[in-house]
Order: sequence, then C-alpha cells, then structure tokens
Amino acid sequence: MKITIIGTGYVGLVTGACLAELGNDVFCLDLDENKIALLNSGGIPIHEPGLEEVVARNVAAGRLHFSTDVAASVAHGVLQFIAVGTPPDEDGSADLQYVLAAARNIGRHMTGFKVIVDKSTVPVGTADRVAAAVREQIAASGATASFSVVSNPEFLKEGAAVEDFMRPDRIVLGHDSSAEGLRARDLMQNLYKPFNRNHERTFWMDVRSAEFTKYAANAMLATRISFMNELANLADKVGVDIEAVRHGIGSDPRIGHSFLYAGAGYGGSCFPKDVQALERTACQFDQELLILRAVEAVNDRQKLVLGRKVVASFGEDLAGRHFAVWGLAFKPNTDDMREAPARVLLRELIDRGATVAVYDPVAMPEAKRVLALDFNAAELARIEFAASSMAALEQADALIIVTEWKAFRSPDFDQIKARLKQAIVFDGRNLFEPEQMAANGIEYHGIGRSVLTRR
Repeated sequence: MKITIIGTGYVGLVTGACLAELGNDVFCLDLDENKIALLNSGGIPIHEPGLEEVVARNVAAGRLHFSTDVAASVAHGVLQFIAVGTPPDEDGSADLQYVLAAARNIGRHMTGFKVIVDKSTVPVGTADRVAAAVREQIAASGATASFSVVSNPEFLKEGAAVEDFMRPDRIVLGHDSSAEGLRARDLMQNLYKPFNRNHERTFWMDVRSAEFTKYAANAMLATRISFMNELANLADKVGVDIEAVRHGIGSDPRIGHSFLYAGAGYGGSCFPKDVQALERTACQFDQELLILRAVEAVNDRQKLVLGRKVVASFGEDLAGRHFAVWGLAFKPNTDDMREAPARVLLRELIDRGATVAVYDPVAMPEAKRVLALDFNAAELARIEFAASSMAALEQADALIIVTEWKAFRSPDFDQIKARLKQAIVFDGRNLFEPEQMAANGIEYHGIGRSVLTRR
C-alpha cells in the first residue's frame, strides 16, 4: 500500500519505518529541512533501539522516502497519517495547530479519495476539526474529492517502540458509518492484516471513543505510578518496604505488576501533557477529574523527593558539596529529557550551592542542549558532564541515581566506595536491595525502602 506519514518525530518515524518494513511504500514528510537532510544522509533524529537499522534497511530497499515536498506527499498515499506534535498549550490543552495545518495541506492538494488518519495524540472532537479543515480547503479549490477521517492512536513506549509497533497488544481504530468511513475501514483492515494473523488485535469503535482511549490509557498508567509513589513516601515514614508491598499487591490478577514501581516521578512527552490535556477537556464540559488532578500533584511533588533526601542528610546549605548523578533521560533506552526528574533534582542541587558531575549512557548530547536552556552560564559551569559512570563518582559526597539504565544495575560497589568521599547512595529507582548495600558498607537511601533503619 502507498502510505504518507506527515511528521518524522518519534511517532511518525517509527510508524513510517515499521510500515515500510511490512512491505508498504512509505513517503515521510517533514517541513524541517535539517531533519529531512539528516534522514536522507543515513542519520536519525531520535534515539530508539532498533530504529536506525529498520530505517536503513527500508531506505535501501526503496520502500521508505523522506521529503519536504507537501504536494508530492499528498499525491503519494491514499492513507495520509498525521503524526505531528501536539504540545501542551498555555492552559494545558493540546495545541492542535500542527495537526490542523497538516489537514489543510491535505485538503489543498488532494485530487482523489484519501483516508486521513489521526496518529497524533489528540483530544476528543479533533477528527471533526480535521474534517472541517479539509472540507474548507476542498471547497476553496473547487475540487470534488472525498475523504474519511480515522482515529488510530499510538501506544508506543519510548525505548521499546519498534517492538511495540511490530508486536502490538492492541490496535485501536475509530471510524464513522458513512460510505467513506466503511471504505476507510476496509483499507485500514488491509493495512493491519499482518498483525492479526495469530489472533485479532484490532478494536473497532467510533472516532471519539478511539480518541478518548489513548488519553484514558495514559491517565491510568500515570495514576498507578503516582499511587505507588505516594504509598512509598508513607512507607518511608512507617518503616515499610515498598518493594515487598509491590510484590504482595501485584500478585493479585486484578492489579498486576506493571507500572507499580516507586521512583522519582514520571516524565517524558506523553504522561505529563496527556494528563493535563484530559483535565482540560473535562473543564470544557464542566467536569472535574479530581483523581487526575491528584495524580499530577503527586508527580510534581515526587520529583522533589530525591532532593529532599539529600538535604535531610547533608543540610539545607549544600555549598562546597559535590554530587554524582547517574541518569538524565526521563527513562532508559531514550535520550528524551522532556519533563525528566533529573532536571528538577539538578535545579535544587545547584540552587543550594552544590556542584554535580552527571552521566547518562545515551542522553549526554541532548542533556547538554537542554541544561543550557535550564541554567545560566555561571550555573552551568557547576555541572560537569562526565565521560563515564565511574568518572562521575570522583570525589563526590554521594551518588544519586535518577534513571534505571541496565548499565547501572550491577556496578562494582568496591569502586563506588573507593571513588566517593563518603559511601552514600540515593537510589531514585530502587535498583538495589537495602540488605545488599548494608553488607557492602554503603549508606543507602531508596524510595520507600527505609525499613532497615526502623528495625
């Protein structure tokens, strides 16, 4: 099938590359000339395990193309996937300017039937606005082309996006019951047929329900994270091991183990903005989502927990103190620094007068760019970008772990003790066992794991 992907960001590039991997002819459009030049030269603008190989393989096979030519992109595919960004607006609602601009471009250049697929995460009612924008452009041009708007939200985890796309647990598709909508359903069914050979993974529904499903899924996952973080903070006070609790409640099939890990708070491009956007949608209909408001408040507070643990150990004034920070990206297997808890931690340490040495296996280039925006020149001079995890430890008063990279899970504890001024570890992801750390002679501060100090 001939497919056009509008937007070569995280969702668009993964979607385009994976659909090409299935044998489709995919045209990826982006108005960013630098990004297209990078892609056409063999590079990719994001870090995602396995993606570079998939892109290279399909470009070489002639199934994947990158261009800034809008007219050519509309002419190419009957299926037009809109996969552009929907950043939060000032009031927390999703900014649809890029989605609607893409829709207008399709309407302006289309000459035959098109299925316009909303792949971007968009609030309920966006398909109606996309359809209106397309109709307006068709009317202005005097054309008679027909179309249908389909909602096909993505459920990709950063760091595992290629695997998630190629082995989906569900495919959500929303369409209307018009003749064009039924024609669109047939085309989408053919597109996703390879994923349904073992068993049916597609959930068909109306467009608005499909739009809502994406927000509901992310809101539920964010809720589980904040729920466990709030319990972990209480566990620290009452002498409970939150890891034991996690296993105890996760064994209940009604609850399960996923997304029950206590930590330093969630970040990234999805959960923070999607929770806010869903709250904003509720406000527009005079509804109050009290649980989600609490989820967001708990997460904002959780990003401060590591800093507070450091202050509890070293005092309010950290001038003259030097700390090592492992992990900068908001999660492992990505270089994404958006809403990353490490940024909140670094701000507190720097504001209190400390210096820091930071290390991340992948996100160092992105961290240098982002932190240059977060800090002024004098502040940035107090942040050292270490060449390795062990180099970051030299003469530090303590190690603070913020991101759960696999490379951090089994370190040489003797080396950690030898390089640190004091054998103190603040573990924001509960990578280690308190008993193990005590046996290694390391003072250990996890999240909800202070049970040993109360026995």
